Amino acid sequence: MANNQKSMRGRRAPKGVLGRLIRTVFEFYPVLLPVTLVCILINAIVSSIPAVFMQNVIAVVEDTYQGGDWAAASGRIVKLLTVLLVLYGISLLAGVLYTQLMAVITQGTLAKLREKMFSHMQDLPIRYFDTHSHGDIMSFYTNDIDTLRQMISQSLPQTMISAVTLLSVFGIMMYYSVWLALVVVLGVVIMTYVARYVSGHSSRFFLKQQMLVAEAEGFMEEMMNGQKVIKVFCHETAAEKDFDRVNDELFENSCRAHRYANILMPLLGNIGNVMYVIVALTGGMLLLSGAPNLSVSGMALSISIVVPFLNMTKQFAGAIGQVSNQVNMVVMGLAGAHRIFMLLDEQEETDEGYVTLVNAREKADGTMEEYPERTNVWAWKHPHHDGTVTYTKLEGDVRFFNVDFAYDPGKTVLHDVSLYAKPGQKVAFVGSTGAGKTTITNLINRFYDIEDGKIRYDGININKIKKADLRHSLGIVLQDTNLFTGTVMENIRYGNLEASDEECIAAARLAGADDFISRLPEGYNTKLTGNGANLSQGQRQLLAIARAAVADPPVMILDEATSSIDTHTEAIVQRGMDALMMGRTTFVIAHRLSTIQNANAIMVLDHGRIIERGTHEELIKQKGTYYQLYTGALELD
Repeated sequence: MANNQKSMRGRRAPKGVLGRLIRTVFEFYPVLLPVTLVCILINAIVSSIPAVFMQNVIAVVEDTYQGGDWAAASGRIVKLLTVLLVLYGISLLAGVLYTQLMAVITQGTLAKLREKMFSHMQDLPIRYFDTHSHGDIMSFYTNDIDTLRQMISQSLPQTMISAVTLLSVFGIMMYYSVWLALVVVLGVVIMTYVARYVSGHSSRFFLKQQMLVAEAEGFMEEMMNGQKVIKVFCHETAAEKDFDRVNDELFENSCRAHRYANILMPLLGNIGNVMYVIVALTGGMLLLSGAPNLSVSGMALSISIVVPFLNMTKQFAGAIGQVSNQVNMVVMGLAGAHRIFMLLDEQEETDEGYVTLVNAREKADGTMEEYPERTNVWAWKHPHHDGTVTYTKLEGDVRFFNVDFAYDPGKTVLHDVSLYAKPGQKVAFVGSTGAGKTTITNLINRFYDIEDGKIRYDGININKIKKADLRHSLGIVLQDTNLFTGTVMENIRYGNLEASDEECIAAARLAGADDFISRLPEGYNTKLTGNGANLSQGQRQLLAIARAAVADPPVMILDEATSSIDTHTEAIVQRGMDALMMGRTTFVIAHRLSTIQNANAIMVLDHGRIIERGTHEELIKQKGTYYQLYTGALELD
């Protein structure tokens, strides 16, 4: 992941991100967005036309000064000011309306994007979470969303207003005087060059800053999770050095980005001031020389044109400054949008399965049929190409046939694995770390798909079974227990959301967890936070076993389920596990060989191959690897 981030640093957000973002917002708000854009246009255009009214007022004063009727002139001036006042009122209403609508659109878009990201994240394969740091993933919902908020709510509307103002003011300039407009254009060329140079450098560093913030958050998340390990090994100083390295790199790039960004406005402001002086001098010289005026209107150059032109020059320079000032926020927002779209474009977990799990009951002739109500009997519903549907009772028969698997192409970790577990049998896996034990169980629930061979579940190729239905039929207890914020009861019910309180309590008793739960301050209503930080590791493991028990699946996977439990607690848990495994097909991974002596079959793995198989007694008689492990002549590493 770090390499991926480094490869992205220094790159500009790819083309098309802004267009996609606008299409996304329009998809969310197909009516409000056009209305908001119209309000922005009205607000921007009205802010550009005071120069026209100023020219008309000065022209009226000039004509009246040369011998006109002051009473009639004042009436014309009042009429012009009234029209201007009405337009300003419309502009004010449009401005208030668009700011209110933008608040709705911005926050609504961010809320919908968060929902969309989270929903999409649930459909991503386990591989994605194995290859991306959790802190970096969290950065999508915090840092990237926040930069997007600033861009949508502030930068894009302000940029649009400034752009419309530029076009409107330039059109008015050309209408009154091409010569003076050309002077302004010359100044604009210089301002544009300066803005492009400065913004180009700041944009590059802002993009780096965006990536480094995600990297820093990922590092901090990793350090917080490993705080106990850091303290146990007195690694505080080294951790601080590592953090300082990441933080210093973030500081340096952020500092450079803001140095360029902070110098831009003073530069453009001073260029605008110089341009104002040059326009004033040029206008005065043209008036004194009596040079003919070139304009769209055909009007002669006069004080009534030069004075408003000076104001338009200021307005023009200010609009360019506003656009340039928003460039950095737009770049950061686009970087955030790019990362968000990268997440949304991640390929979802594919599922070509069409066999589903349904409630069923057995008919008089021994065949199965689907039943609309809960029966506690399940069957695989298998539709066929000819339109017929067959039902196979869920038994828990799992078989591997010559299975090969690799996490990465060309690096096979399982070689020609064949095994079977009949309904109700207990199959145990033994082997050193990296031998492939957990990989086999990951293939049963299709966290990963095999490269070659077949896996059949009740005689059905598991590739034909919908993943959600397949996993619904499996219970799993992992070595690392995850508990969620909520009550003890809610955490147990996580295994079956339809379970009653009585069923959850029965599952806890089966797992041996009821005793310690009853001694908690509020029993089953005790609130758990921080992954059950107020419980011991053994207690958390007992809750995980109870959660699997309440699901009542026909197949159980126990991955080092007792590895974190002391000897006394293990005896309690073992009794609960024996009751839990009764009548269920069970796959057990255990370093403690004492927990698997009663297994129907024990598979000894080494480098992805099954090198021995048999019952405990059979393997002891063979005096091979298992015998050495059991007698202590060989240790599991």
